Amino acid sequence: MIEIPSDLHPDLVPLAFLLGNWEGAGVSDFPGAEKCNFGQEATFTHDGRDFIEYISHTWVLDSEGKKVRPLETESGYWRIDRERKVEVVMIRDQGVVEVWYGELADGKPQIDLVTDAVARTSASGPYSGGKRLYGYVNSDLMWVGEKATPEVELRPYMSAHLKKVVDPREWAKDLKDLPDDGIAFFR
Repeated sequence: MIEIPSDLHPDLVPLAFLLGNWEGAGVSDFPGAEKCNFGQEATFTHDGRDFIEYISHTWVLDSEGKKVRPLETESGYWRIDRERKVEVVMIRDQGVVEVWYGELADGKPQIDLVTDAVARTSASGPYSGGKRLYGYVNSDLMWVGEKATPEVELRPYMSAHLKKVVDPREWAKDLKDLPDDGIAFFR
């Protein structure tokens, strides 16, 4: 179920499905880079202004699903206009800044994005642009990213399936008249 916070800026209501803390796993595979399974934590928050703040951490997983080392970190800001056009400004730990444009699909919580501008530091690897697709499917957030470099044409390189993480304190605030000892509740 998609909840719309009462203090969410009205322009952001179409993006409310993104809000929250998400965790899951995916696959990374791109020529010249290590193919791996990865874990991801992503957070989409708001403070009442006309943007959603985004941060994502990914890490390489071993064959048992344990964290091995960081993979990528990115953060940014998402906006949407009245015509359902989405814009994202994103910064990656690899020394890349991107401006993404796209749109929210009609009648479904799905966003297609394409890079419009890419700036790289001298320390970053080759990168010339990308595409991303985000979708809210059966209460989960799924995404796939495509990437291009001067040597490699645009192709899928990462995808993940994320589940919303719910803090039990959120549930507890809605419960009335809880016993003080915490045990009587289970009797």
